[in-house]
Amino acid sequence: MKNRMIGNLPKIGIRPVIDGREKGVRESLEKQTMNMARAAAQLIEKNLRFPSGEKAECVIAETTIGGVAEAAKCSDLFRREGVGVSLTVTPCWCYGTEVMDTDTLVPKAIWGFNGTERPGAVYLAAALAGYNQKGLPAFGIYGRDVQDAGDTSVPGDVKDKILLFARAGLAVAMMRDKTYLSLGYTSMGIAGSMVDPDFFQKYLGMRTEFVDMTEILRRIEQEIYDKEEYEKALKWTKEKCAEGPDPNNDPSDRERKDWEWEIVVKMTLIMRDLMIGNPKLAEAGFGEEALGRNAIAGGFQGQRQWTDYYPNGDFPEAILNSSFDWNGIREAFVFATENDSLNGVSMLFGHLLTNTAQIFSDVRTYWSPVSVKRVTGVAPAGKAANGFIHLINSGSTTLDATARQRDTNGNPVMKPFWEITPEEVDQCLEATQWCPGNKEYFRGGGFSSQFRTAGEMPVTMSRINLIGGLGPALQIAEGWTVELPDEIHKLLDQRTDPTWPTTWFVPRTGGNGPFRDVYSVMAAWGANHGAISHGHIGRDLITLASMLRIPVCMHNVDEATLFRPAAWNAFGSNPEGADYRACENFGPLYGTK
Repeated sequence: MKNRMIGNLPKIGIRPVIDGREKGVRESLEKQTMNMARAAAQLIEKNLRFPSGEKAECVIAETTIGGVAEAAKCSDLFRREGVGVSLTVTPCWCYGTEVMDTDTLVPKAIWGFNGTERPGAVYLAAALAGYNQKGLPAFGIYGRDVQDAGDTSVPGDVKDKILLFARAGLAVAMMRDKTYLSLGYTSMGIAGSMVDPDFFQKYLGMRTEFVDMTEILRRIEQEIYDKEEYEKALKWTKEKCAEGPDPNNDPSDRERKDWEWEIVVKMTLIMRDLMIGNPKLAEAGFGEEALGRNAIAGGFQGQRQWTDYYPNGDFPEAILNSSFDWNGIREAFVFATENDSLNGVSMLFGHLLTNTAQIFSDVRTYWSPVSVKRVTGVAPAGKAANGFIHLINSGSTTLDATARQRDTNGNPVMKPFWEITPEEVDQCLEATQWCPGNKEYFRGGGFSSQFRTAGEMPVTMSRINLIGGLGPALQIAEGWTVELPDEIHKLLDQRTDPTWPTTWFVPRTGGNGPFRDVYSVMAAWGANHGAISHGHIGRDLITLASMLRIPVCMHNVDEATLFRPAAWNAFGSNPEGADYRACENFGPLYGTK
């Protein structure tokens, strides 16, 4: 469990603010206020981890904060400690703007204690009014039920909001000053692969680095990779990655296929090294290449300039996006096929919020019950009864999506890497075949992963799109993977490309607009790709998007559970419209409106 990015992981700062009047008032509140801070820190540190497996760490101000001087001391401490998220707590009245956190780039929230002895709720309202007036959006946390003054517990609804805020805030902080690595540029005219540096910088605080695909070829030909690791990786690949049926009428001979395996394994090493560097390269005399790009996410153009000539990127993309490789179980990378950077960002959001590997898929086909019955002679049942969406794509789909990992109740899941067992890794690999690339698509050959997502899992599909005149907008659809009967799966899967991995997806429907039915979800989806994360995390994505000032144009999350900054309440009673107006008003987190 080690952070592979340059720099320390961000910390969460806890600010215990207090009524500054001494000689009785302040002294009577010191213990209770600091206990609130300690309780919040304990809650966060017990429950939150980074994708690298390390536990979240909190920094509590050295003293309670009763005025401007102590607020400045706390701010200085937070800068020195690398705090990226700020939570203010108090049980009492405080001097609103005098004790506030004014860092414009740090997500912030205030927990005001719901008690009758002291007016924590009054301070919370006054403080949020001050933050709103100064254009510093902050989240308000206030328990539903009144607590006694001596109650040091954290109510369940308060816990929920603190953790929701902290998870999203850490995701914001982790992206800042990191890189999106674009290997190549636009793939087949896909708008998402026209990487927009302004979007990354203004909304995410990220760099964009562009490396031509010839750099991969150079490193292959000049052997700029760890040769010892390459031999280990190739041996593991031959043992663990079974070759599947060849779909081509003119299949390549064994010598060519063996060469293609060698190339795609080298590509995997090189793409990883380009993202995060490799000290082994410095030992071999390649100091510049050893540094990497500090890339928290990346993508590979591939089609068509590379894949018309060289083996495709399906193997390196799938292995990078999985929670394991020849070195063992480790944090999954975020790597987009066809260099669809917007889907890559959507995958990154899911990875940072859940610590799990992410699925990259084409949102390929809506299958209505009528169409399924006509083609297969069998009507779909269960969650699939009202139709489903075929998620399928060569490339970046993680092998974790085979759904061979299990929770304590035996249910199929996708887990953080530190919970995955070696037996589950083997099962994921055994459920996957690597079919020679379809030469109609990939003239240069390569190998595509072939599997079917097993069982029923809760998942969330999301996608950021850039809209001319508007900017980014986020789409979210919570739902489930479903496992179709073999007689249905085989017939439907054969109609597309059976050499690619398939996930059958049913969004939760029954609402209005795009969630009237499954067809409406498919029809409203704004791009050809979707990023799919384990779990129902729509609420987390909405909170994260509000921190970045990205409006959400489509979701099926219960509006009563939404958690956005308090300022959003001032932009109208309709949550979706208010979200758009608030995001436009405040502008991107790291840029201008």
